[in-house]
Amino acid sequence: MGGSIFLKVQDVQQLLEFDRTGMIEFAKGLGEKPFRATQLFRWIHQRGMQDFEHMSDLAKSLREKLSTTAFVQPLPLLAEHRSKDGVIKWLFDVGQGNAIETVYIPESDRGTLCISSQAGCAVGCTFCSTGYQGFSRNLTTAEIISQLWFAEHTLRQQQAKGDKESRVITNVVMMGMGEPLQNYTHLVPALKIMLDDHAYGLSRRRTTVSTSGVVPMIERLGLDAPVALALSLHAPTDALRDELVPLNRKYPIAQVLDACRAYLRYAPRDFVTLEYCLLDGVNDQEVHINALIDLLRPSKGANFPCKINLIPFNPFKESGLKRSTNAHIKRFSDALLDAGLVCTVRKTRGDDIDAACGQLAGDVQDRTAISARRAQGKVIPIANALT
Repeated sequence: MGGSIFLKVQDVQQLLEFDRTGMIEFAKGLGEKPFRATQLFRWIHQRGMQDFEHMSDLAKSLREKLSTTAFVQPLPLLAEHRSKDGVIKWLFDVGQGNAIETVYIPESDRGTLCISSQAGCAVGCTFCSTGYQGFSRNLTTAEIISQLWFAEHTLRQQQAKGDKESRVITNVVMMGMGEPLQNYTHLVPALKIMLDDHAYGLSRRRTTVSTSGVVPMIERLGLDAPVALALSLHAPTDALRDELVPLNRKYPIAQVLDACRAYLRYAPRDFVTLEYCLLDGVNDQEVHINALIDLLRPSKGANFPCKINLIPFNPFKESGLKRSTNAHIKRFSDALLDAGLVCTVRKTRGDDIDAACGQLAGDVQDRTAISARRAQGKVIPIANALT
């Protein structure tokens, strides 16, 4: 895994890159015992310490070794935006002209951090602003975990200064920029750091990976780092989902749901969250309601174990799409509840700073040339594709 692979000791190491197994191997290369690696791991993640000289319970000889072989460096912060509803969005520099976004969502009983896994996204969902930026590259384990490191310790400092609006992170959702399961090598070590009691100690139930349906990686995640799973469904039929979520052309709905059902053998929850973004006139009509109920409650066979999270679309001008009306959202929700399905409607947060679901765009040097292909008509706008 990415967090367990390390370079030669003479190379200077970014220690945010290592899960605890990787840290132990790194310490071994320095001639140190595993418990020293665990001490170092705690200083970095539990205490947010970057300066080795202040890691007081480490031997002086180890601190001297670390000063020439390692460093702890979070991502450079480019900008911070605060919403009127308390949401905070941070823009981080990941180099080569790329920037990613991370969002903190405070609630009365939790603090949720929405983390990015890629600079851009190659899936290209038509209702997601990130997809319109194109794709540049995968983030490293250090770049993924740096988002949590920065948010956790920044908010702790604010609490110490009496900022009662801030709190430490209790929940993490891999729902920021990118498709997490297309960056599997770097995702898993980052998850292991999040879950490790010597680091952030997050609950598996409170750590969620959201995927558009990368079938082969879903089962692997269950074996390597089982956490809560969310599927970006957004359509009840393959014909419609092919247009909304292009990955469906490779992994159709039946395959994805089978993979999710199999994942539950390992998952900390006995259901999968299904995300369904409601688009006016596109996927919110009576025919879509009935098709979704038929999909999840077939007349023969077991029901699909799920919670449906209806998401009001957060518009951005390039999409040409509109949010479903409140009446349509209520009708959709009521019909699912009447059918015996578990359904919630996500409250829109942070939309005044473009921090709501589907609005994260950052700044990406696109390697997929999606803007040029769209200009040449090689990418069909969804508003035209469905007419």
